Amino acid sequence: MAGGAAAVVALALLSIAFGSTVIPLHDVLRAIAGALGLGDGQGSGPVASIVVELRLPRTILAVLVGAGLGIVGALLQTVTRNDLADPFLFGLSSGAAAGAVSVITVFGDRLGIWTLPVAAFSGGILAALVVLGLVSRIHSQGPERLILGGLAVSFLFTALTNYLVFAGDQRAAHSVLFWTMGGLGLARWDNIGLALVGTASVGGFALRSHRSLDALLAGESTAESLGVPVARLRWSTFLVSAFATALLVAVAGVIGFVGLMIPHLSRRLAGELHFRLILACAVFGAVIVLASDLLARTLLPPQELPIGIVTSSLGAVFVVWMLLRPRQER
Repeated sequence: MAGGAAAVVALALLSIAFGSTVIPLHDVLRAIAGALGLGDGQGSGPVASIVVELRLPRTILAVLVGAGLGIVGALLQTVTRNDLADPFLFGLSSGAAAGAVSVITVFGDRLGIWTLPVAAFSGGILAALVVLGLVSRIHSQGPERLILGGLAVSFLFTALTNYLVFAGDQRAAHSVLFWTMGGLGLARWDNIGLALVGTASVGGFALRSHRSLDALLAGESTAESLGVPVARLRWSTFLVSAFATALLVAVAGVIGFVGLMIPHLSRRLAGELHFRLILACAVFGAVIVLASDLLARTLLPPQELPIGIVTSSLGAVFVVWMLLRPRQER
């Protein structure tokens, strides 16, 4: 955890320093100190504006998105008993993507700067409600039903997104492509509060429910015998995860595989019990997204790659690594 926290700080400073214009680290620290009212009062000017108004919000958003998606992945893997569960398996991100694409290609910017986040959040929540409504029609409460319902909704909203891309304004195709692959370019001081609310809500829920989640590791029957309301815990976890994912996708787009990779990596370092696991997922999720964003901005200058390309590449390597490990090590 100490190493992970140090990596977060180091990557955050590098993320602020590197970009289309490289800023020396001492200027970065001076600008941040000036914004906090510290230092010698020299933290002003164009460099300070770049640091404080553009790069610092982006870095904070990367930390929040990585931490939030990592925690959501850990919760979903626990309550579904599925090692491949993540926010995108349940259609949450597909619904948010469909909402955002509908604004970009069809409806237009009717609510100003808040149009895209509101549409993406609405799409994510709609997808979650459809999944819950679909599963509630089936009397079984097993986690496999939730997974199948999520997959069906994910395919449905993906098809809707593709239809909107082809039926809408073709000139917006580049914006759609970049947004559906994820990016932190929308980060501003006035919208990172959405990501903060999403990460804080799922993190607070996970820490408050960590003992019930630990009991669930021993099986549903054992958890029920210990007084854990398994069905209610599963639905509560899914709703909180849907809420957090919708908020995160609303400001950062679809960033894949973070919720899948981070819980597995964190368990090898922090163990299975959820108090330490949740903290580890938050720290190492922030590390992965910060590092991926830094690579996305520096691999193909002066262009900026969608961050989803980097995380998907890492995720593909991770899944292959999982498959090739001996069974006793999984």
